[in-house]
Amino acid sequence: MGLARHWGWMVAHVFRIRRPYVLDALAASFPEKSIKERKAIYNQMCVQQMLTLMEVVRYVGGRDKEMRERMEVHGEELAREAYDRGKGVLVLIAHYGNYPLLALQVPSLFGYSLSIVAKTFKNKALNEIWWELQRRAGVNGIASHNAYRACVRALRKKELVGFMLDQNRPASQGVFVDFFGRPASTSPGLAFMAAQTGAPVLPVFMRRTPDGRHILTALPLLEPPPDRKAETLKACTAAYTHLIEEQITAHPEQWLWWHKRWKTQMPQDPVPALQMDGP
Repeated sequence: MGLARHWGWMVAHVFRIRRPYVLDALAASFPEKSIKERKAIYNQMCVQQMLTLMEVVRYVGGRDKEMRERMEVHGEELAREAYDRGKGVLVLIAHYGNYPLLALQVPSLFGYSLSIVAKTFKNKALNEIWWELQRRAGVNGIASHNAYRACVRALRKKELVGFMLDQNRPASQGVFVDFFGRPASTSPGLAFMAAQTGAPVLPVFMRRTPDGRHILTALPLLEPPPDRKAETLKACTAAYTHLIEEQITAHPEQWLWWHKRWKTQMPQDPVPALQMDGP
């Protein structure tokens, strides 16, 4: 882990990956913070990402029991309550803390089947490693392209379905909701799926503590939207996004600021309401 911290220092001070972009994003998101504070967040974020990588490597190397022992779980009863409804559970997650380890540990921690909607990596070898890791952990990886039907099937089998909601989407595939005071194109798929299936949404976040432990917290359930109207789905998507923003605000170094969350700009001309197909 000391080696991971050294790599994090190298990434922050030598390679400076997307440093200007991240500092600009931090300035827009936290205008009350000084330049020194924003630089510190960037440096800490780089270390956090290298720690995440090393912990996943240790997990692959057979240290999964050690990783579980370093986890503190809060809100397990909320996961049980959601599961007992019999509709499956949509788990709201984000690129926060050690999110890959969170996904890999859920089946063993809670004893529930888990499917994760995820993008495929451009690097073929890395992509094969990650998808094999998910299979070994009992996680069903669902490619994000045309994932809707696979997700509905998983929910009908009373599984947990993890949904990353903090990724930029093209304007034609997203709705613009407020994220740190700026419009961010966000997938309405989570809200639509909850409305379609009646599955509750369970927000789950895991953050790393300074001593290297992980605190996994499930927040109170969010009821499915009452209908599938565009304005209803947008309002629910905004509420989900606000929960993510609250977590990041409390511990900004834990989020993946390298991601270009505001890349898609809101078009000046009105666009037709997003249409989504059912199963």
